[in-house]
Amino acid sequence: MRHRQLALTALLGLGLLAGTYAWARQDVQSVPTHRFFHVQLGAGETQPLSGRLLLFAMDAAAAQAQSKDGTVTEIDANPFRATQTSIAAEDVARLTPGQMIDIDADSLAFPSEWSKLPPGDYMVQAVLDVHNNYNYVGRDAGDLVSEVVKVHLPSSDIPTLTLDKTLPSEDPWTLPDSAPAASRKAMADARQHSQLIDFTSPVLSAFWGRPIAMRGRVLLPPGYDTSAKQHYPTVYYTQGFGGNNDRVVRAVARVDAAMASGEMPPMIWVFLDESSPTGTHEFADSVNNGPWGQALITELIPYLESHYRMDADVNGRFLNGHSSGGWATLWLQTRYPKIFGGTWSTSPDPSDFHDFTGPDLYAPHANVYRKPDGTPWPLVRDKGKVLGTFEQFAKMERVLGPYGGQLASFDWVFSPRGKDGRPEQMFNRDTGDVDPAVVTYWRDHYDIAYRLQHNWPALKPDLDGKIHLYVGTADTFYLDGAAHRLKAVLDGLNAHADVRFLPGRTHMDLYVQGNDPYGLLKQISWAMYAVARPDSKPKPNVNQLP
Repeated sequence: MRHRQLALTALLGLGLLAGTYAWARQDVQSVPTHRFFHVQLGAGETQPLSGRLLLFAMDAAAAQAQSKDGTVTEIDANPFRATQTSIAAEDVARLTPGQMIDIDADSLAFPSEWSKLPPGDYMVQAVLDVHNNYNYVGRDAGDLVSEVVKVHLPSSDIPTLTLDKTLPSEDPWTLPDSAPAASRKAMADARQHSQLIDFTSPVLSAFWGRPIAMRGRVLLPPGYDTSAKQHYPTVYYTQGFGGNNDRVVRAVARVDAAMASGEMPPMIWVFLDESSPTGTHEFADSVNNGPWGQALITELIPYLESHYRMDADVNGRFLNGHSSGGWATLWLQTRYPKIFGGTWSTSPDPSDFHDFTGPDLYAPHANVYRKPDGTPWPLVRDKGKVLGTFEQFAKMERVLGPYGGQLASFDWVFSPRGKDGRPEQMFNRDTGDVDPAVVTYWRDHYDIAYRLQHNWPALKPDLDGKIHLYVGTADTFYLDGAAHRLKAVLDGLNAHADVRFLPGRTHMDLYVQGNDPYGLLKQISWAMYAVARPDSKPKPNVNQLP
């Protein structure tokens, strides 16, 4: 799952819009059945635009209560409070300056048609998602937004929303002036010590028929000298859902500062960008996304090892990632055990599809919306409190757009390609019913536990002892369930694996150790270093993993 963290990120405190649906008869007679809004470009726009037009509405009192001073400048989707914001969408092929278009807020809407909203005052905002990536990054540079407008619904008037602000691009390395001076210095130092990866992959370019770049950032350790003979172990770090090359810079700065202070050992860190227009490709070879795993192993890693002083052997290459990045690192280690010396995967997406954040995809008549007793499958929780359901998450994602969402991303990675050229959906978005044929394909190609169970004799010599997994017992997305199943499979194989469940930890605070929010990452780094440099002295009180 994405750590929207990403990133994405983060999720949901349910609050169904309050009010009554009993409208007075005279109101019903005076307003149209559907809710329509006029939308136009601002006076400053001179060129036609296209994209996905999104409308967001929230009860005015609730919106004002959430703002700092009662002034509401943004209404947006919040997967942690899925039903608090009403969303409507419509694809716009061409919106020209001076043109007024109407959007039907009942045609494609979540959580329901806007004509069913309780009567009252609402804060409404329009966004034109010009890159069709709202599901992954939210509002992005180049998107157009309107001012927040207060409207009363129902009404016989059709409100007008003007897209008069284009969101600017920002330098990811620049912190606001209000940020502590130490944080701004850490970012400046990390920027100086890191280098951009922009590598055109031949195999990916051949798959797509156009140049495809693999991107990321290389962080060099203190004292790195291109002319010296010293080599360093290398950590390949993958981000969670919602991460990209811009959003990773704070992680880069944290690792840089920790190495500079001696809290982490000197290693080269490669921060891989696994984002794509379809979500996260997770470095899996996919009939839909292309051969990302092959490109990493046969092209990018050899390229990096030829340009940097990396150990360039199995005991000097390590993996670390969280959430979707945790699944990616677990997949890469089990798929290419002769390449990597170990993975330290945290809160990975489901590694055993018997527990896909709860639902058993292999069960007869499986449904990801409803349990066998008819109750909804939860998807998001906070310390035991359910914040949102699988159905709410899936249907909100569908309205926000067909590309880049977490659930659609799974289809793009795991599913066979359909006759229309798009991946076949694992489950029906209307009913939640699971497609057994698609799930069989998922199992045969990407169920990590299944693959280990059926290939262990061949994998054991190169993989045994290299799997390290950490997840909280209160994981926000119920990912501890799949981890328990994976551990059971590994235990049944008598495999040497280290699977740990951190009591009370969630998806968001797993790395906290005492007063250090990144203590677990520091401990993991020393465990990696001990493999690469077994004669090195361990860092006192740091390499004792929980």
